[in-house]
Amino acid sequence: MTILIATGMKSEARVLARDGVIVATSGTDHARLEAELEAGVAAGATAILSMGLAGALAPRLQAGDWVVGTLSPTGMARREWSIGAGSARPKDAKPDPHPIAQKDASRGWITRIAGVLPGAVVGRIHADGTMVVTPAQKEQYHFSERALACDMESHIAAKVARRHNLPFAVARVISDGADRSIPLAAQVAMAPDGGIRLGAVLLALLKRPWQLFALIALAISTASAMKALASGYRLLADGGFAEPEVGPSA
Repeated sequence: MTILIATGMKSEARVLARDGVIVATSGTDHARLEAELEAGVAAGATAILSMGLAGALAPRLQAGDWVVGTLSPTGMARREWSIGAGSARPKDAKPDPHPIAQKDASRGWITRIAGVLPGAVVGRIHADGTMVVTPAQKEQYHFSERALACDMESHIAAKVARRHNLPFAVARVISDGADRSIPLAAQVAMAPDGGIRLGAVLLALLKRPWQLFALIALAISTASAMKALASGYRLLADGGFAEPEVGPSA
């Protein structure tokens, strides 16, 4: 069994590196992430997991909390993929060509992962490749999609999993609360390869030095989330990644 993990930052990838695991890092380059995931599938991956940090959309979630689930139904294509979404569809919509067995396998895997990760909440995750930076945006996605958290990679991982009929799940640790804005210095921090653009961060601070306190607070909550990621991942990996139900690829 080989698990293929999609994540955003190099720091997350270092935590997730392990024998029998292929880690694909996005940074700000989603095309590269998709290519790396496709390469992982070609190398024999049997299930895809989107894992790392996430922003909270639900007010009750705090830094260090685990959210496990799949994508929120932000459109009909995603509605067909999302576990728990409604069944309504346009009359001219094409039927889903992928077997129901794949969705069932993903649903069962999500349940088992949530049983391993401490205090995990099961729900939907918003992901469309853009950063959600203000409390107002977080509230909008929480109420319009019933999503609990957001990240920037899961939609790519879900697309590749669906393409190859592989079990898919999202397991993310909250790094910033729903009431917290992301300072500009943090918004410009990620490099295309998932590293940190230190020069861009320093320049943003130079232009708006009052961001410093918000940036420090975010760094503290992110450090707490990284500790939770490391400990929870250890539990999950030591338990065989909750035994995803694998079958033949499409």
